[in-house]
Amino acid sequence: MISIYQLKPRFQDLLRPLVKCLHDQGTTANQITVLAGAVSLVVGLLVGGVAQHVWVFALVPLWMILRMALNAIDGMLAREFGQQSRLGAYLNELCDIGADSALILPFAFIPGVSMASVLVVTLLAVFSEYAGVLGPLVGASRRYDGPMGKSDRAFVLGVLATGVALGWFGAGWVDSVMWLVAALLACTLVNRVRQGIKEAQAPSPVA
Repeated sequence: MISIYQLKPRFQDLLRPLVKCLHDQGTTANQITVLAGAVSLVVGLLVGGVAQHVWVFALVPLWMILRMALNAIDGMLAREFGQQSRLGAYLNELCDIGADSALILPFAFIPGVSMASVLVVTLLAVFSEYAGVLGPLVGASRRYDGPMGKSDRAFVLGVLATGVALGWFGAGWVDSVMWLVAALLACTLVNRVRQGIKEAQAPSPVA
């Protein structure tokens, strides 16, 4: 399935000079990972706390762009500068799940929005990422299959938050988009499980 995740290599090429600069200054992948998770939590708490003032949702797309950049940067620091570690693997997955939840849940505090739709999206986002992480447990790779991976969610929620901030999308629109995202997340969950099993069962290439 097509996913925005497939555009990641081009995005990384744009960030490579900055990544080298950060490495030269002593910045580590784990520091970037924790920073992205912590700021996501702060943004989520801030937006959720004053969600009745819908203009505050303009912070979400702005932070989504920066978060995607930071997520790419930490991965590049880890892979290209020998900073991969067991702790980093844990931090990467846990901070991503925490950041996702922190940035999705504030939509539930918009007056008139169904709490159920937002909670379902939050839970399915966690389950779909967990399904991806389970790939190595069954002998497959970490699965990033779409159609609603992390990058796709960031894009959709960023657009939705922009519409909310500008007054274009009311509670009905938010609910509709959330249920659509939930359906796509369910497809993503099934797709990651299916593709993980398929990869694990594929015969090993003959040397």
